[in-house]
Amino acid sequence: MKLEALIFDVDGTLAETERDGHRVAFNAAFDAAGLGWHWDVETYGRLLAITGGKERMLSWWQALDPVVADRELAHRAERVKALHADKTLRYTALVAAGRVRLRPGVATLIEQARTAGLRLAIATTTTPDNVTALLRHTLGEASLRWFEVIGAGDVVAAKKPAPDIYRWVLERMQLAPGAALALEDSANGVVAARAAGLACVVSPSVYTRDDDFADALDLVDEWPALELLRRRHAAASHLADESYSH
Repeated sequence: MKLEALIFDVDGTLAETERDGHRVAFNAAFDAAGLGWHWDVETYGRLLAITGGKERMLSWWQALDPVVADRELAHRAERVKALHADKTLRYTALVAAGRVRLRPGVATLIEQARTAGLRLAIATTTTPDNVTALLRHTLGEASLRWFEVIGAGDVVAAKKPAPDIYRWVLERMQLAPGAALALEDSANGVVAARAAGLACVVSPSVYTRDDDFADALDLVDEWPALELLRRRHAAASHLADESYSH
């Protein structure tokens, strides 16, 4: 099947957002709320196994002080929601200040895809505001129109490694999974993409280099030129066709 679209993850895929972006913003929000919480680089790396910022905070709170967390069960979700909203404001400010930059090869790949007439989309667990800020301050205001579908935040209940966000994007694009290629940086992303029927190329981020990428179509250090992705997709499609015919 011909390659018609690229579907990008965001955090760790488009940019190295986690260590010096999201983590810093979380800690600033914790300080402002007087919580006494702090996520160092190693701790945050472990927490990334939990997809979604609000989910990460809920898990941390429960593990840190289960008695208090349970006692405040009625208010816990609202407190975390407010804290996450503050964190998002702090993260987008960091992005606007130039603290977060695109990974090597991303801008060129997107330009080549647009020139070739490929459709572009995003499938991520991060919030829409985070996606908008990153695109606007790295690729420019016009880039917000380049991606015909942006699946982000809580548009689906189950986050990666569940395939829901990819299925949501494909449905809105009215696109068969075999006509698209997912671009990811983590094992959770690969599992989600594959479960949605998508082939997935991975370029690990600083936090995911030790993940298991056995189900990825290809593993690259940096995002390559479009032609390489086309060849990988074509080879995978050919193998799938042969398997089906037999």
